[in-house]
Amino acid sequence: MSIKTAREAIREALAAEMRRDPRVFIMGEDIAGGMGAPGEQDAWGGVFGVTKGLLGEFGRQRVVDTPISETGFLGLGIGAANAGLRPVVEIMFVDFFGVCFDQVLNNMSKFRYMYGGKAATPITVRTTYGAGYGAAAQHSQALYPIFAHIPGIKVALPSNAYDAKGLLTTAIRDEDPVLFFEHKSLYDLQGEVPDESYTLPFGEAAVLREGKDCCVVAFGHMVNIAAKAADQLAEQGIHITLIDPRTLVPLDTDTLLEAVENCGRLVVVDEASPVCSMASEIASLVATNCPQVLKAPVVKVNPPPVPVPFSPALEQAYLPQPEDVVKAVKKTLGR
Repeated sequence: MSIKTAREAIREALAAEMRRDPRVFIMGEDIAGGMGAPGEQDAWGGVFGVTKGLLGEFGRQRVVDTPISETGFLGLGIGAANAGLRPVVEIMFVDFFGVCFDQVLNNMSKFRYMYGGKAATPITVRTTYGAGYGAAAQHSQALYPIFAHIPGIKVALPSNAYDAKGLLTTAIRDEDPVLFFEHKSLYDLQGEVPDESYTLPFGEAAVLREGKDCCVVAFGHMVNIAAKAADQLAEQGIHITLIDPRTLVPLDTDTLLEAVENCGRLVVVDEASPVCSMASEIASLVATNCPQVLKAPVVKVNPPPVPVPFSPALEQAYLPQPEDVVKAVKKTLGR
């Protein structure tokens, strides 16, 4: 396998699916370079350069620049999906879903149900999330729990380049709407990624480490934070099971519950605000289904319930760090 960044892996998935299926097209702000603007065409490839290079192969009918109107172009994508195409729509930052939330809440998530299962909406919506880049409170939120709350859509949250390519391929081929969350820290992470296309099943968690002392469940970029904590804990003789759910909807509850039953302790690491977070959901799931096996209360590791700070120092203090995960695991062990 080749070593690739997640940015390259995502681009490969998009290109491969566009070659495989002529119904697939992509759209979003600045993904191809402004129509009629002076200078090089395909100058941007989106705000993080993910789609750069696709215009030359697929042309402007399938690599579509949009106005700054999320409600309009997400609605266009939903309509195209209902009409038989397979759009991949890019919303620059998850924070901007506040503009087009009705399209998600009341349109794309509801059509299959409203039409008795006879209508499909095979749309994939890519977006970025997460803090750590000094992008301030309106461009740094981790809002994925909001969308996991809405019935009718699937939610994918890759933590590495390999998963990003496989999960995105699965998303594009899925008959239901999928929200695909890409952490800003993900793009430059490198890993082994096959050159050929492959899929990863939704609803199947990855068990990244196995240990008997404590189960740690982490989401998205927090998986990488938890992995660093696992290294520190191992040096102290504490061995954890680390689980990456990969998708929030569907959620692999069987793997999560089995791991907790084996360890008897649970820490959940989640970049979302603590109230109604995925950490809260996993804690509730475990408390409801296997309370008798818990040797200690579940510990959640979240940022504080405040807007993401702009100050770099405050932003780092806001974000969960490996040391926070180490402290949480030791708390469950009574140390």
